[in-house]
Amino acid sequence: MVDNNAWSAAKRTEEITYAVRDIILVADKAKAAGKDMIYLNIGDPNIYDFDTPPELIDAACSAMRGNRNGYAPSPGIPSAVEAIREDALRKGFKNVRDVFTSYGASEAIETCLAALADPGDNIIIPSPGYPLYSALNSKLSLQSKFYPLDEENDWQPNVDYISKNIDRRTKAIVLINPNNPTGSVCSRETLLEIIELARKHRLVIFSDEIYDRLIFDGNEHIPTASLADDVPIITFNGLSKCYLSPGWRIGWAITSGPKEIQPYIDGMQKMVRARLCINHPLQYAIPVALKGEHKHLPPTIEKLQKRRDIVCDRLNNITGISCVKPKGTFYVFPKLEIDVADDKFIKDLVLETGVVLVPGSGFGKLSSAGHFRLVFLPKPEILEKACSNIESFMQKYLKT
Repeated sequence: MVDNNAWSAAKRTEEITYAVRDIILVADKAKAAGKDMIYLNIGDPNIYDFDTPPELIDAACSAMRGNRNGYAPSPGIPSAVEAIREDALRKGFKNVRDVFTSYGASEAIETCLAALADPGDNIIIPSPGYPLYSALNSKLSLQSKFYPLDEENDWQPNVDYISKNIDRRTKAIVLINPNNPTGSVCSRETLLEIIELARKHRLVIFSDEIYDRLIFDGNEHIPTASLADDVPIITFNGLSKCYLSPGWRIGWAITSGPKEIQPYIDGMQKMVRARLCINHPLQYAIPVALKGEHKHLPPTIEKLQKRRDIVCDRLNNITGISCVKPKGTFYVFPKLEIDVADDKFIKDLVLETGVVLVPGSGFGKLSSAGHFRLVFLPKPEILEKACSNIESFMQKYLKT
């Protein structure tokens, strides 16, 4: 007898969603209907008028021509690992214990989760927050416990809520700082309170800092690992966002804290060795990036800040929408001040206007609903057109 369920998908896939790309299914229908599309759903600077710094390209091409095309050491080539370590020390990291490179920060996050937690354990993650974390938890049979960010307080984490949701199976607290999708930046006070929770309950902090150099208005980004030497902190970063090369998939993880975390590090290293290595020649861009003069950053930040201001000013003048101005990244996370499910509103918006946004419900189960994420990477004239389309749609929506 044929088993009709033999080729069914594994149950672990049932809860995996990724709203950032899932919305493309709706966008494809709008495109097929002839709509003039404006894609503001994916944070890829290279789609727009941002270029990878040429010195990084030169370093990678030189490595290829020099036949650095075989396998590399599993943690990364020595010059890259040392450059990452030195950059961490310049930022004030305390007790750096280990560094490894990865296929984007995403692989590093999965490696560190898998080496830390067993099925049934739980990880506390922000809402709104990047959906990768809940997807990975589902993949690894871990429980996601969400904590809210407070929109009324510049989207700062609600530390009391985190404290009340820690139990005996909690393994880690995730920080996304600067935050995707809100663009918020954690205050020193907030970071110290979360560090104290981790210290008290012997938890690991996962600090995702992939946007750490894209900060606006003279605000300060404080690395979590610069504030404690006795708490295990894993900091994730890479070349994707601040160095404008997301398609290279070059990331890393930096583990810091007390020496007692060595068994955990040993577990991570086993997993790193098992996947051999990441792209060898592209690793030669890491020391060039981290030790360079960062000449691309001031003009990049200037462009982003101007575009952020355009979007925030326009959206805050639309009846039915409000938004907190982001302090970093290239995202804004406006609130819908009307009684409608965000996924329905965004689906209708995409189909009628061709403006592709991501519904807030795709970024967590708590304070994400009733919002949407907009990427403000495009040129001002494109953002102006998108905002005009959103305004016209909202006016029509309010009349129905």
